[in-house]
Amino acid sequence: HADLHFESLVDLCGVDYSTYKNEPWEGKRFAVVSQLVSVKNNQRIRVRVWCQDDDFPVVDSVTEIYNSADWYEREAFDLYGILFNNHPDLRRILTDYGFVGHPFRKDFPISGYVEMRYDEAEKRVIYQPVTIEPREITPRIVREENYGG
Repeated sequence: HADLHFESLVDLCGVDYSTYKNEPWEGKRFAVVSQLVSVKNNQRIRVRVWCQDDDFPVVDSVTEIYNSADWYEREAFDLYGILFNNHPDLRRILTDYGFVGHPFRKDFPISGYVEMRYDEAEKRVIYQPVTIEPREITPRIVREENYGG
């Protein structure tokens, strides 16, 4: 509303609520959270908009109101898979164009699906399935003989 003077969008991000506080979540999975500032009134407000469909998360773009939302919305699309209706150029911004999946979703595997690297023998970029074996790292403890006494 014009009387409130929230003239600046300072942040916009996606959120995956599939688990919350290490417990199952009983509600919509995805949300978009925006931080607005009113310089005139010296106020801030946080606005959260829920995506209605967990399998196909979509919200309306706010780029026509706040042009600073452009790259924030592209980031939320890239990392969470949230689509923004009427965004002028919705495409990946941080991951490779051929990247599969959305890495900030809580169900995305920690090690990813594929590794991309340049193969010197083939003189091209190749994609290989990830073969990272999880391991437990135990910290090494070093004790000094006369420490503290």
